Amino acid sequence: MDFSLSPELLELQQRTRAFIRDKIIPLEGDGRQTHHGPTEEFRRELVALAAAEGLVAPHVGAEYGGMGLSHVGKAVVFEESGYSLLGPVAMHIFAPDEGNMHLLEAVASTEQKDRWLRPLASGATRSCFCMTEPAPGAGSDPAALKTTAVKDGNHYVINGDKWFITGAEGAAFAIIMAKDEDGHATMFLADMDTPGIEIVRQMDSLDQAFAGGHAVMRFNNVRVPASDILGEPGKGFRYAQVRLAPARLTHCMRWLGAAKRAHQIATDYALRREVFGSKLIGHEAVGFMLADNEMDIRMSRLSIMHTAWLLDQGERGGTESSMSKVFVSEAVWRVVDRCVQVLGGQGVTGETLVARIFNEVRGFRIYDGPSEVHRWSLAQRIARNGANW
Repeated sequence: MDFSLSPELLELQQRTRAFIRDKIIPLEGDGRQTHHGPTEEFRRELVALAAAEGLVAPHVGAEYGGMGLSHVGKAVVFEESGYSLLGPVAMHIFAPDEGNMHLLEAVASTEQKDRWLRPLASGATRSCFCMTEPAPGAGSDPAALKTTAVKDGNHYVINGDKWFITGAEGAAFAIIMAKDEDGHATMFLADMDTPGIEIVRQMDSLDQAFAGGHAVMRFNNVRVPASDILGEPGKGFRYAQVRLAPARLTHCMRWLGAAKRAHQIATDYALRREVFGSKLIGHEAVGFMLADNEMDIRMSRLSIMHTAWLLDQGERGGTESSMSKVFVSEAVWRVVDRCVQVLGGQGVTGETLVARIFNEVRGFRIYDGPSEVHRWSLAQRIARNGANW
């Protein structure tokens, strides 16, 4: 594996880095950030700034306005975007839209791409992915899906409850996972103003960076034309993996950027703060925490790049993306937790961005599969196949 970046990718990395630092970080104090994410007005302003730099949705194909970045290319650019919590929002590469764009590009029909993908890729609209359900429905186990889709002529009638649906408030359309009469999962596309789609309430959560927040939703006799099935009927679980394996990795990329920001803030503080007659960095306990941070950041990047490279070679990368997701989510948490400790009292206040990053990254160990579920899945593979190097 060659770790050198092409001149084009290096230029894009530097351009993204400059954009985040010069245009986005100065806006981090904007009051239009709510507990459920930036307002739609603010989001559109951020996207417009990225559009002026040619940096909106760089991962999608050129025919949809992007750059068609490889997975390795995404690893480089998405990490840079994550240096500000607003960066992925501005570049329109945050969840769930980034994963939904990938899925639509992979399996949607030409008509569906024109109707839903094009405006989504431009940043004009947002979307949501409706799979997670309250107990006893689908959570970490998608096979527990309870939402139903019953065929009625040329339509399907969808009924069920969903929750923790990221980005639902203000989304233009939804990708809905439901079981048909044969028990097979199918994905449906539906505009959010379709009769019967209801946002019951917003859920308060530790994180505040996701545009549209997280919602509880209800589908009450929602009629969707059969032509709006995404891909083929009965292949919903397969398509979920098409979406989730790369999406796990892009979460890693973005949150690694946030961990780097926290580490930079803590390091700068340790270099200037004097305590007990010397700079804080000179105290071994602090220096060791920062050294551990750099090791976690470096190893996380290596894990991401290796998995991205495998995906670029045409490998499915499911096992590797699970490993990366577990390792990076836990490494990012360790890094940010150490940064809080280095900053002392400031670390738990709004005096720096670190406390906010601390809240944001905690959910990363749960989203797209808790660490324990990924470990269980890996253990099952080992039980079947033995050690595999």
